[in-house]
Amino acid sequence: MAQDFQSLGQQLSRSTQSNAFEAVTRLAAERIPAARTVSITTYKHDRFMTAAATDDVARQADAIQYSLGSGPCIDAIVDDTVYQPKDLAADDRWPEYGQRVVSELGLRSMLSYRMHLDLAGVIAGLNLYAEEDNAFDDRDLAEGLLLVTHAAQAVTAAHLRDKADNLERALATNRDIGTAIGVLMAQHRLTREQSFDLLRIASQNTNRKLNEVALDVIDTGAVDITPHSRK
Repeated sequence: MAQDFQSLGQQLSRSTQSNAFEAVTRLAAERIPAARTVSITTYKHDRFMTAAATDDVARQADAIQYSLGSGPCIDAIVDDTVYQPKDLAADDRWPEYGQRVVSELGLRSMLSYRMHLDLAGVIAGLNLYAEEDNAFDDRDLAEGLLLVTHAAQAVTAAHLRDKADNLERALATNRDIGTAIGVLMAQHRLTREQSFDLLRIASQNTNRKLNEVALDVIDTGAVDITPHSRK
């Protein structure tokens, strides 16, 4: 298990947040063979959605819960706990959901965990579905707990890495635009505002990103504001 978690960390070391969720669902399916399908639910901006799933069966099972506003994965997230319904057909906590998920998808038992992500405004849960009743034993429960704890840290790290990368790109873009403005000011004796206006006009007329126009100005010392035809 320690080796698998090390492997997960390596998989996520260069992942985006979205890919990190996908890696977690794949590893959960590998580590807990009783799981027929696996998904991760997120709750953000007052809305539940499936962030990753091993297949469409899990997405459909999640969607039933979202439409009903009730189910093990929703309640695990809201109640900050673990739910392990052993026979969804007979579980009186979610009678309507159980009836539908059994009849429509043939899923009879679940494990649902809250994922404690250190992300502002985002709550998540890991869901494992099985076709047999009482499919998950105590070992599966414990392994899922270890996995969801480690995975939450890995997903949070991937998210922070995304933010750092985006910030670095934004700073680089701002530096390029600032340099281009300086070039135009020096070459054509323009004010800062006039130089920036030229960059924006060129970006609009040539249907190119502002940073691309700025890089051309840095390379050539000139700016092309001739309108280009658009398809």
